Amino acid sequence: MAGPSHPSIHLRSVSLKKAAQLPGAFPFSLPLVRTLETLVFPSPVTIFAGENGSGKSTLMEAIAAAASLPIVGGERIQTDHSLEHARALAAHMRLAWSKRTHRGFFLRAEDFFRFARRMNELGKELENEAQRYSGDSYGDMLARGSLLGQRAGLVKRYGENLDARSHGESFLKLFEARFVPDGLYLLDEPEAPLSPLRQLGFLSMMKEMVADRGAQFIIATHSPILMAFPGAAIISFDALPLRQVPFDSIEHVALMRSFLNDPELYLRRL
Repeated sequence: MAGPSHPSIHLRSVSLKKAAQLPGAFPFSLPLVRTLETLVFPSPVTIFAGENGSGKSTLMEAIAAAASLPIVGGERIQTDHSLEHARALAAHMRLAWSKRTHRGFFLRAEDFFRFARRMNELGKELENEAQRYSGDSYGDMLARGSLLGQRAGLVKRYGENLDARSHGESFLKLFEARFVPDGLYLLDEPEAPLSPLRQLGFLSMMKEMVADRGAQFIIATHSPILMAFPGAAIISFDALPLRQVPFDSIEHVALMRSFLNDPELYLRRL
């Protein structure tokens, strides 16, 4: 693969020590880890494609830990108990940068749903607390104004009642609110809250963020729609060593295309 040159490519590659130099316990016991030496990111958008259990999420989490990216809606990556294995793997990982960036974030589908619930709860808590200061005294008006101002700030940034909006609309609103230019964005199955139409909307948003705002994306996904991002480098995790493959050769793409061409054929076989 040719070396990356696009200005949105901040992270050029990740590499691991030789297998003989790695510990033997999980996640180092995974075949993916034992065979991975260097993975190059030749495009501003890299797709991790493959079946569950192939190691996509494990590698994604380790890259996020090595890059010290914040987790949207979760704990700090340095203390999240569920990412202990990712931090262990990250300690044996080398990241090669074109331009080191501390901007961006790591987002898992479960973190988004947790974040949406928490923002909704926080908005209600602020509103209920403000109602306690219902008097006309200067102190009451000052406290009420402060609490309602905080709630208004949440609404302005994330929208009114994230939990009540469609999940797809909430996800796009959240992503837009937290996005900053020249960042690295690691997304694990972001299609979970997105309908096909919202996925197309997210592709449009990504296209503008890459072209005009210096964003780099690494996305683990099962979605043929997200895989179709123009110019994306698709890395298959279904066979080792990892390799870049064309869009039309991806099993999810071929299966979806075949099913839509003749769904009755598949349904008769169930």
